[in-house]
Amino acid sequence: MQGVEMMKITFMGAGSTVFARNVIGDCMCTPSLCGSEFALYDIDSDRLKESEIILSAINKNINESKAKITTYLGEENRKDALRGASFVINAIQVGGYEPCTVTDFEIPKKYGLRQTIADTMGIGGIMRALRTIPVMKAFADDMEEVCPDAWFLNYTNPMAMLTGYMQRYTNIKTIGLCHSVQGCSKHLLDSLGLEDKLEGRTEKIAGINHMGWLLEIYDKDGNDLYPEIRKRAKEKNATEKHWDMVRYDYIDKLGYYCTESSEHNSEYNPFYIKSKYPEMIEKFNIPLDEYPRRCVNQIEGWAKQRDEILADGKITHERSEEYASYIMEAIVTNKPYKIGGNVINNGLIDNLPKEACVEVPCLVDGSGITPCKVGPLPLQLAAMNSSNIYAQLLTIEAAVTGKKQYIYNAAMMDPHTGAELSIEDIYAMVDELIEAHGDWMPKFE
Repeated sequence: MQGVEMMKITFMGAGSTVFARNVIGDCMCTPSLCGSEFALYDIDSDRLKESEIILSAINKNINESKAKITTYLGEENRKDALRGASFVINAIQVGGYEPCTVTDFEIPKKYGLRQTIADTMGIGGIMRALRTIPVMKAFADDMEEVCPDAWFLNYTNPMAMLTGYMQRYTNIKTIGLCHSVQGCSKHLLDSLGLEDKLEGRTEKIAGINHMGWLLEIYDKDGNDLYPEIRKRAKEKNATEKHWDMVRYDYIDKLGYYCTESSEHNSEYNPFYIKSKYPEMIEKFNIPLDEYPRRCVNQIEGWAKQRDEILADGKITHERSEEYASYIMEAIVTNKPYKIGGNVINNGLIDNLPKEACVEVPCLVDGSGITPCKVGPLPLQLAAMNSSNIYAQLLTIEAAVTGKKQYIYNAAMMDPHTGAELSIEDIYAMVDELIEAHGDWMPKFE
């Protein structure tokens, strides 16, 4: 690896300004990384320029301008953005809110299929993966030529499909990273009035991305916290409306809490969003069409936020809990660090398919990223994960082979889609989505 003072860190999708600010700002707060070159890559010139201005101000204000910030616009400059990088952070969104995200919601609605987030599973997650994997392949091809030893830190959804593709079908060292693992138990304990159990707690989380399971949680004295968690969660669901009712129902019906939010998990199974039982939407407080609303609010709010950030030039940053800077630091300094990472299973979780992309504890140090053996999951949790995994694997197969039949099969096997629609409607919906996405989607036969 290059000397630390010359290290290059490339951010793909740097027009995601808030996230780029967090991750690169974290690096500027890290002694072993703060003197790096940060190469910003995007296909949107306006957003790229905004990120450059904000990150340059942070570099000046908190980092004594130790970092070098460079920008690269468009596919013709992508290889130069990657050239010589030690780490590549991926945060792209192919097709953006318009036209692609809108299409992923509106066409399924015509068939009676409602979604909340649609970026990880469901027909929305499948379509997002199919239009993103070709771009990831192009990244990998460039990286194999100009930075073959770099680590690729993927934050883009659908996590399991994209990371699984990169790890199985390219030669690039890849880890999939999500925000939901490190905040899982803190959110749960805070929301149940168990804040006094936070300090010194130990836990074990494993499963798949957005459906990793909090398998164990103990307080600092070694007492199992789950009996009290189960009691309080059931009482809270019975007595008040709140935004985590689906996951609390998981605790009651499956015995365990999971990593990602209830709005996400409401669409990863056949249980909650059901046209035959519309009253369940109210009962479990499920926010249909949540992701489009968020996109609209973010787009409308960004200009104001940008102007406020830049108004007095006093932009600052404190290191966040995002994994990226800690991973890079651990590899560069050989200072061990533990993460929840997305990797190919290969026997890490005994009762999930070996080809699956699973989320398990990983040790990071100077030798790289080493996933840890978990063993078998409780059978009901393995069943929940498996119901998502096979749709993910079929989607990857469609992307690799170019065969449309695998897309139909992936949609059929998706738990929510298969529970709501007939096979005939699934086929028709898939065809209409592919046509509507046009050039954003590769050609299938």
